[in-house]
Amino acid sequence: MTGLRACGKLSSTLTNLLPNTLAEARGFLGSSQSGVRLHNERLVLSLIRAHGTLPKAEIARATRLSPQTVSVIVRQLEADGLLLREKLLKGKVGQPLQPFRLDPDGAFSVGLKVGRRSSDILCIDFAGERRARHSEVYDYPTPEDVIDIAKRGLQHIENQLGAKASRRICGIGIAAPFELWNWEQEVGAPQNVMERWRGVDIAKEIRAIAPWPVHFCNDATAACAAELFFGAGRGYRDFMCFYVGFFVGGGVVLNGSLFQGRSGYAGALGPLPVPAGKATEQLIRHASLYVLERAVKAEGRDPLMLTRNPTDWSSVGPSLDGWITETAKNLAYAALAAISVIEFEAVIIDGTLPAEVKTRLIAETRKAFAALDSRGTAHVEIIPGQTGIDARALGAASLPLFANYMIDRDVLFKGV
Repeated sequence: MTGLRACGKLSSTLTNLLPNTLAEARGFLGSSQSGVRLHNERLVLSLIRAHGTLPKAEIARATRLSPQTVSVIVRQLEADGLLLREKLLKGKVGQPLQPFRLDPDGAFSVGLKVGRRSSDILCIDFAGERRARHSEVYDYPTPEDVIDIAKRGLQHIENQLGAKASRRICGIGIAAPFELWNWEQEVGAPQNVMERWRGVDIAKEIRAIAPWPVHFCNDATAACAAELFFGAGRGYRDFMCFYVGFFVGGGVVLNGSLFQGRSGYAGALGPLPVPAGKATEQLIRHASLYVLERAVKAEGRDPLMLTRNPTDWSSVGPSLDGWITETAKNLAYAALAAISVIEFEAVIIDGTLPAEVKTRLIAETRKAFAALDSRGTAHVEIIPGQTGIDARALGAASLPLFANYMIDRDVLFKGV
């Protein structure tokens, strides 16, 4: 993409990075590490992340590693700045237990969400807490604008974190829609503007301005990842997630792991067929925010009011009521179709929605689902997501952390 390299790299405080993986960390610290040891370190970190805090005795029991091995691993992770000691737990018998938790300052990760109405850049710490963010709204995304926003956002994060913490950033994840060029009319962009995305490798362009490893996934899949790692999905092995954004999308979790399929399209959910009169149409055309935007515009008001004030839609009026009813009906159809194929434990619904609107939407979806003929399917819970507006950026930011320090969640269901 011409002109983008002229933006330059970020300032030198970000160029001398700490190691990006545990293996590199060992080299940085002047010691060697086997593949088995690295796997066990990731296992310990993953267990502690899943449970919040754990003493070494519980880690040994859950992992079936010897107490001596666990002690060595925990001591090394503590020395690396990845674990912190909690207060001693005094029991009725035996020695007090020493719990450990993740050190929030042990590593940082950045997520870039490329949306059809805004781009968000979010930095999280090792415990998954938000540390810094930068957001900008636009009428429609162009490649050049998104890269410029990314550059400004990354500089903002560097300034917020400071030089010392910025050196512990382990990577950047990107969450972006697939095939942006296919929806020019719905986005409302001038003719052929969105077509410019067809030849853009956004991950490559971000690598040109950021000195970290780059990870990429679909934006709705990233929202599902956020629920898996930080939100309502943490208690389920198998669930599906609807994310109601400008276009509705989603993701699928099987056996505690995000399932993306061979090309990354698995769990897209937006293309699911739903009734439309005597025919069917894609869910995307009946459960997306662009449909609400059009209704607002038809009333003679600015549809971007939804993006500019994402926490309060009390002024939207009757068009919002109709949209909630229609969206809930079609989410219910899509959920029933999906659980007829896979026995999901839960259907999670989240989106770029104010809390009050999400609550109404879920209540209406449950009502619509109860009215459908679901005989022959197992019971499923329809529950709210917990990551909300930040879901896609948060999911993107989780990618480097889990690529570098964690293992798939299916091993975590052995129980502690």
